[in-house]
Amino acid sequence: METPPQQGVVKKKETRGRKPKPKDDKRDEHSKTKEGRKTQQYQQQQQQQQQQPSVDEKYTQWKSLVPVLYDWLANHNLVWPSLSCRWGPQLEQATYKNRQRLYLSEQTDGSVPNTLVIANCEVVKPRVAAAEHISQFNEEARSPFVKKFKTIIHPGEVNRIRELPQNSKIVATHTDSPDVLVWDVENQPNRHAVLGATNSRPDLILTGHQDNAEFALAMCPTEPYVLSGGKDKTVVLWSIEDHITSAATGGSIIKPNSKSGEANDKAAESPSVGPRGIYCGHEDTVEDVTFCPSSAQEFCSVGDDSCLILWDARVGSSPVVKVEKAHNADLHCVDWNPHDDNLILTGSADNSVRMFDRRNLTTNGVGSPIHKFEGHKAAVLCVQWSPDKSSVFGSSAEDGLLNIWDYEKVGKKIERSGKSISAPPGLFFQHAGHRDKVVDFHWNAFDPWTIVSVSDDCESTGGGGTLQIWRMSDLIYRPEEEVLAELEKFKSHVVACASKSEK
Repeated sequence: METPPQQGVVKKKETRGRKPKPKDDKRDEHSKTKEGRKTQQYQQQQQQQQQQPSVDEKYTQWKSLVPVLYDWLANHNLVWPSLSCRWGPQLEQATYKNRQRLYLSEQTDGSVPNTLVIANCEVVKPRVAAAEHISQFNEEARSPFVKKFKTIIHPGEVNRIRELPQNSKIVATHTDSPDVLVWDVENQPNRHAVLGATNSRPDLILTGHQDNAEFALAMCPTEPYVLSGGKDKTVVLWSIEDHITSAATGGSIIKPNSKSGEANDKAAESPSVGPRGIYCGHEDTVEDVTFCPSSAQEFCSVGDDSCLILWDARVGSSPVVKVEKAHNADLHCVDWNPHDDNLILTGSADNSVRMFDRRNLTTNGVGSPIHKFEGHKAAVLCVQWSPDKSSVFGSSAEDGLLNIWDYEKVGKKIERSGKSISAPPGLFFQHAGHRDKVVDFHWNAFDPWTIVSVSDDCESTGGGGTLQIWRMSDLIYRPEEEVLAELEKFKSHVVACASKSEK
């Protein structure tokens, strides 16, 4: 794939409700005092920034620790930023690595079309990669583990990608429009993304929003249902069951008589599906939605009104529970625990992640989380529970960090060499390999403790993005007694080897 000259610098729109608040022009009699205070605060901030290590210094420190912290890591430079990354189906299992589909996108400046990219990824198995090799990568290079397989020319930029859990060859995408686009990625033709090329035609178009629906998107784990939220303050539910063949035959989208593939500027050729339900209760843009893991009829949503709302399609289109002030700012993301459907995570522009128990969501009408996780220094953009351990989850933010938490560790003191470590409660791993905001990440359901994450690097490195696939060392998350026993065994092995070499 040729690299176009000077590409990747994209004029970004304000996203996820992070719109600049209008400034009040009124000046009161205290304005001079306020300005004085602001100047003082600004000077203090400047001093603090000078004392703190720069992004590059932090990154250099992180890279030096890669052989110790990670079992495996692949770094893949993106010419254009991707706002979403998702694992697709596993294709092949081999002795030392597995091959799997990976979905991402190219958000361009208009000189070439926006695309939905289907890549093949080689996922190295645990304890295979040599420690000294995984840190020897060039930040400007593409990874040999990630190969582009197919390009779909997307109508508008791809804000979010979500795969259908029962058949991950079918994905839905959000762009800057009211519609949700559904793609049968295996049957879509491969396209060459050049200026002037016609858009690929979606296999289904889901209609029902009255205004743009840009981010909030989910697919149901138990039924072929799709959920979306938008600027019209509504949550919309669709069933695509009638449009999918059975999984036994490969589970593809039933095509109309016309041939799938390149559009002839007739979007009408894509069959459209109307909503199964429209749910009203938010007072501002809906930023994220998710299904209850055990029920296709129950779901929840979060928005710029600082509310978390639980819905049940069986009891109507009004909220079952509305949690006011779930956070102290806009809510950006939500996830429901697949192991325990009482637990819901939310992430917010107030830099925190909160955990709610749906049996006891509020106190005096205000959100009452059972835990608050405070380890980010900027707005949280994505939260997701781990498929591998019920108490573990990840959160990524505009501070460039992807934090891994375990709520069972809250309240337990971490000690190393007799010294107490003052990490935020519950935080046990921090992935610091990105140098700009981490806009999305996804745990791998096939390879335990393996994560794909993506950052939009427009502000730090002048353009493009970074995709990383990584797995922390198992010495970090395994039970302490087990790890200590293994290290002791290793120590005695090293001592025995040393004594042999001395003879």
